[in-house]
Amino acid sequence: MSAFEPTDDVLEAMLAKAADRLSTAQRDLAASAFGDAVSRAYYAVFNAMSASLATRGLTFASHSQTIGAFNREFVKTGVLPRDTSRTLQRLFEDRQIADYDWHHDIEEGAARAALSDAENIVAQCRQQVDDWRTEHRARE
Repeated sequence: MSAFEPTDDVLEAMLAKAADRLSTAQRDLAASAFGDAVSRAYYAVFNAMSASLATRGLTFASHSQTIGAFNREFVKTGVLPRDTSRTLQRLFEDRQIADYDWHHDIEEGAARAALSDAENIVAQCRQQVDDWRTEHRARE
C-alpha cells in the first residue's frame, strides 16, 4: 500500500481511464469479442475502484489488494451494496478466464452481465469520487 493526497486531475484521469475501458468493452461486445469485453469491463472497474480508494489516500500494487481494500472501505462499511463484493470477485475470475484460460471461452451472456455490472460499479465509484470532491471543497 502507498499513501498519497489525490488531486482532481489524478482522480479525473483515473475515471477517464475507466470510461475508456467501458467504451472498449461495449465495442468488443458488439463485435462478439466476448472475452475481450469481459477483460475491458473488469479493467474499467479496477480503474474506478482505484479512484475511489485514492479519495482515501490509498493505492495498491496488486489487483487482489485493491479488491480487498475496496471491499473493506466501501462494501463492508455500507457505502456500496453487499453484493458488490461477489460481483467484483466474479468480474475478476471471468477476466482471468478471458485472459489466461485456453480451455474455456466467455459466452455472450457472461459478457453482457460483466458489462452491465461494470457500468453500475463505475457509476457508483464516480458518484463516490464526486461526493468526496464536494466534501473536500467544503473543508477548504
